[in-house]
Amino acid sequence: MSEIWRLSASELAAHVRNRSISASEAAQAALARCDQVNPRINAVIQSDPAAVLRRAANLDKRLAAGEDVGLLAGVPITVKVNLDQAGFATTNGVTLQKDVIAHENSPVVDAFLKAGAVIIGRTNTPAFSYRWFTNNLLHGHTFNPRDRSITPGGSSGGAASAVTSGIGHLAHGTDIAGSIRYPAYACGVHGLRPTLGRIAAYNATVGDRTAGAQLTAVSGPIGRTIADLRLALEVLTVRDLRDPWWVPAPLVGPAREKKVALCYAPDGMQVSAEVIAALQDAAARLRDAGYVVEEVPNTPEFTEAASLQVKLWLGDGFDAMLAAAEKEGDPGALAALRGQADHVQGLDLRAYSAILLRRATLLRNWEQFLAAYSALLIPVSGEAPFPDDLDLKDSASYQRVWRAQVTQVGLPFMGLPGLAVATGMNGTVPIGVQLVASRYREDLLLDVGEEIAKRGAPPSPIDPV
Repeated sequence: MSEIWRLSASELAAHVRNRSISASEAAQAALARCDQVNPRINAVIQSDPAAVLRRAANLDKRLAAGEDVGLLAGVPITVKVNLDQAGFATTNGVTLQKDVIAHENSPVVDAFLKAGAVIIGRTNTPAFSYRWFTNNLLHGHTFNPRDRSITPGGSSGGAASAVTSGIGHLAHGTDIAGSIRYPAYACGVHGLRPTLGRIAAYNATVGDRTAGAQLTAVSGPIGRTIADLRLALEVLTVRDLRDPWWVPAPLVGPAREKKVALCYAPDGMQVSAEVIAALQDAAARLRDAGYVVEEVPNTPEFTEAASLQVKLWLGDGFDAMLAAAEKEGDPGALAALRGQADHVQGLDLRAYSAILLRRATLLRNWEQFLAAYSALLIPVSGEAPFPDDLDLKDSASYQRVWRAQVTQVGLPFMGLPGLAVATGMNGTVPIGVQLVASRYREDLLLDVGEEIAKRGAPPSPIDPV
């Protein structure tokens, strides 16, 4: 088993539990893989190898004593650098936070450790986690392991790049406007944005976020198989009293008819030929699996939801965000905020109340629409993964990026779950599709996504180009 890092998380956990592979062997393989390929992609930017090996050795002792160490027994994983992990700086990709050391774990880290995972490193993000590209002044540029000329995605670009390259068997990401789904899409792996309240969240280093962020941001897994996402979701869906938004919803809901809605261009968004072809391919795979795929001319509101999401997320505390970005001086963060300034400035109490009122209406519309289907099949983005740093090229390019991402940005406004499923490659560029389901029906997303993925997905893990 010289290439342990190639195993899926589910496969490796089974090996460690039956002691055909030790947790120490898995950790050593993961650290060696990181040493081998991370210099080419800069995905992992914080690590403590000695602590990793101590953790793995302790798990081996517990296993030898007959203990059940958890569902992720000995599985090496990564967590994003915007998450509190005791002893590490929660930098969120900014120099301003390079000395903000966490003294306690976030709920996500605690859940991973309780399940027996071994956190081998922390992954890069754009400054303040604002972009669909991953570069910052503190940790540098993260590259896509499949093609250095395209973005690895953002803001969980380091997470997707790492797991695609075999650094860790699962990766943690966060998603407030596509930051799990888009990196998975760009790197040719799979990413699950859970329902708001499904996975507990809290960072003691920065305290409670603005209300807009609390209503829209979530943590979730990025992985090479749908089975690994399912396993990670089970691990992470545990109660933590630090998160008042956590909901004790069951992981599996009532059965639904095997029926999927397909919309090529929600709200009339511009969609490239490659994206349409990927949707057609995914629909054919689902029909082969026994699903009824019903093409619908449109979906409930996406464009309006995306607009209101930006106001709720960036408008809630915009002046403070812009001041921090100006102090940091990061070009990407400044471009993201200044590009939306006219859209979000001047958010007063009356406007804020109107946004929340409209949120209830849109969520009602979406839940009524989704009640008839197992899932909705739509684009992840209107385009194939962008050329790297496209948003910094000029104003027209910046607007092009945001127009293509309406399905990324709109979904969090309603707090709905979404799944990015990698389906193939166009040369060196990955392609895939997105699935949406009713709240707390991640089980339906994973069932549908598994039927798509098992009929073809990009090979992974890979050696970075």
